[in-house]
Amino acid sequence: MKILHIIPSISPLRGGPSQAVLEMVWALRQQGVEAAIATTNDDGNHQLDVPLNRLVDYPIDAQDPHKTVPVWFFPRFSPNINAVREFSISSALTAWLWQNIAKYDCLHIHAIFSYASTMAMTIARSRHVPYVIRPLGQLCHWSLQQSQRKKHYYLQLIERENLQQAQAIHFTALQEQQEAATLGLSTPSFILPHGLNMPQSVTEPKAQLQEWLGLPTNQPILLFLSRLHPKKGIEALISALGHLTEQPFQLVIAGQGEAAYEQQIQQQLAVNNLSDRSHLVGFVTGERKQILLQGSDLFALPSYSENFGIAVLEAMAAGLPSLITPDVGLAPIVAQHDLGWVVDQDPVAITGALLSFFQHPDRAKAMGCRAATIVKSQFTWAQIAQQLIDQYNPQPTLTNSSYQPC
Repeated sequence: MKILHIIPSISPLRGGPSQAVLEMVWALRQQGVEAAIATTNDDGNHQLDVPLNRLVDYPIDAQDPHKTVPVWFFPRFSPNINAVREFSISSALTAWLWQNIAKYDCLHIHAIFSYASTMAMTIARSRHVPYVIRPLGQLCHWSLQQSQRKKHYYLQLIERENLQQAQAIHFTALQEQQEAATLGLSTPSFILPHGLNMPQSVTEPKAQLQEWLGLPTNQPILLFLSRLHPKKGIEALISALGHLTEQPFQLVIAGQGEAAYEQQIQQQLAVNNLSDRSHLVGFVTGERKQILLQGSDLFALPSYSENFGIAVLEAMAAGLPSLITPDVGLAPIVAQHDLGWVVDQDPVAITGALLSFFQHPDRAKAMGCRAATIVKSQFTWAQIAQQLIDQYNPQPTLTNSSYQPC
């Protein structure tokens, strides 16, 4: 079976969804599937330094140079106009798809409202190649409300037909599926979460984290690790912590965003008298990321919308309890198994959850232990890959009758 995965970008700056594609393709290849990726050289405001217009063995793990996946990179049109650059236009990718798309049994397309994914679906329809689409939360209510008029016309004029003609829509959580249902699409769908490779244990992670950032040894460490964007809810977290300045703690903020927004976050920390106990460490990967995850005491992501929440899964795997909102796709798992606090996106509610964490450290530690066990039993990439193969080859009695196998 030959499966081509198409995504506008696999830049680390694009966060969890891009990393998930790399891990997904690796896991599929371990199961004997001939999977590859076609994408652009997008890297935010810059471009990835990668060979173009040819197949590359792309490393996906800095600690294991032999762990690679085959990737086709094509040049992205990169004008100074941000909106055009973000759309990831690539004429080279388009030409390559016209010439090669029929060589694959099925496409797995990641993202909508982007040139690469829209062209891939359009060409696949013309070439009669089946495709599965993973919308990355872009059909959720919050996402559709951003640039609402533009997305409305794009959806009605272009993307709706692409979605309607898909063999299936791949959602990563029930909430994402339910919110998309309001669009009235008749396309079959399935729910399959992201997977995760269990992290290697770091030696004395808390001591390493304390030494790295010069933290006191007797204060809880709260971790916010995500792209810095208003969607992620960090402002509500800062406001909540501003009511708890008498409570000892240290806040670590790991992530990168627009310079103006990062400055806004620093100003809010100052207004809430949190500057002296907050540490902005920027974008982190590899061992430093694991030191953060394994050395902290609570993970917080009070987001307005997360179709899944890969960062939450990473925190769970590291044994951290989570503080999240109901709008995070993993919220039902966290609530069902008591793996943390699921509260409204409101500073008062977040403050209450934080107080519970501070007052019941033993309960929080037990939550983290359960979280790691849940991830290991339900969310490994090997398990997810096998279920994905089943979706590429659905059994007629188990799926919608209109869903033909890839």
